[in-house]
Amino acid sequence: MEGIELQDTIASLPDRVVGILGSGTPVVVTGCAGFIGSTLTEALLAMGCKVTGVDCLTDYYDVSLKRENMAGFLDDERFTFLEADLQDLDAVALLQGKVACFHLAAQAGVRASWGDYFQEYLGRNVMATQRLLEACLHEAVRDTLVRFVYSSSSSVYGNQPSLPVTEQALPQPRSPYGVTKMAAEHLCVLYAMNFGVPTSSLRYFTVYGPRQRPDMAFRKFIEAALDGGKFQVYGDGSQTRDFTYVADAVRSNLLAVAAEEDWAVFNTGGGSRLVFRDTLAQLQEILVSRVPGIEAVLEYQEMAKGDVTDTFADRTYVEKSIGYRPTVDFATGLAREVDWAIARRKQG
Repeated sequence: MEGIELQDTIASLPDRVVGILGSGTPVVVTGCAGFIGSTLTEALLAMGCKVTGVDCLTDYYDVSLKRENMAGFLDDERFTFLEADLQDLDAVALLQGKVACFHLAAQAGVRASWGDYFQEYLGRNVMATQRLLEACLHEAVRDTLVRFVYSSSSSVYGNQPSLPVTEQALPQPRSPYGVTKMAAEHLCVLYAMNFGVPTSSLRYFTVYGPRQRPDMAFRKFIEAALDGGKFQVYGDGSQTRDFTYVADAVRSNLLAVAAEEDWAVFNTGGGSRLVFRDTLAQLQEILVSRVPGIEAVLEYQEMAKGDVTDTFADRTYVEKSIGYRPTVDFATGLAREVDWAIARRKQG
């Protein structure tokens, strides 16, 4: 991310957050090579933290893209990279002496979570989380750990009868992926209630921006347009989403470290409910302003199994509790993603 964006992300953080994540503070980021994880790692390093990053570099998408995400900090002397699967790693050794664990590692994707591949989701989303939480019970970890911050998903809500949705709504996930994120989130609550492990779970609502995964909608649309290809739209485009810029998702992680509750679940939303087909039209306009005449051909398909119709986060609780509110409007964030995608092609 551009330096000014990074500075905006960490600017004006509450004193309590800065006090916890001050210069030299040792922290762990799992999934450090991913979309949100790499951006969070950069923010923590900019704050002066010593970051141990873990990523098993799965081939769910091109591993070279994950290495590209880490290129800006891989040689930073305050960063230690462990290429390892959390199901095999010594979790106590990983967390020992650390002040915070930001657990973003997961097997992503709603559509791929059906069938035989579900075992990958079960292992990487549920079992890996349980192993980390179990390690938090070890005395060497409990002595220093201030917060375990878990990256959950709005997928846990499914289709809700009332929007915007609050954290108190009954979860009704519609995909195996959503089920595993819900299970891991429940584990965070259970370890907090029964053993005093301080946890915060963040339910992200459709995160977008620079480094977005290549299987996600806006990235796919941009790449299709730049390649002169087709973009597949699942459904008729009337579905709505609460899109959240990646820098805001990162800021929610930083703020969640200072949550006062023994455990908490927070919505991380972008601030507005948008019709998907309208966002694609807006994206097309931005692309044309950068590359005149560019266009992606839309190809409408049946709505995918597990996808939800509408999402929209109620932010009342998260604003009151940790002071999270989105800071980047949708048009600005979308333009930044387009500019990033074009720039990386020129550099390549």
